[in-house]
Amino acid sequence: MTEDVLFLNTQQAARMLGLSAKTLARYRVTGEGPVFHRFGNRIRYLRDDLKAWWEKRRRTSTVDDGSTPPEDDR
Repeated sequence: MTEDVLFLNTQQAARMLGLSAKTLARYRVTGEGPVFHRFGNRIRYLRDDLKAWWEKRRRTSTVDDGSTPPEDDR
């Protein structure tokens, strides 16, 4: 996967997120997953959308519900 690829297919996006393609498909149905694009019957993801989705899930503990943004410790 190179940086010049604009859109990722489901398998590539799943690999990038460490999820299965089946999980991403389920997330599309429930609305839990990252923003995606539909081109006919093809589903594609932008890297920036994947990154935005995983950043929103950053937590400081297992009881953190995400209502308070974590402090940036990078």
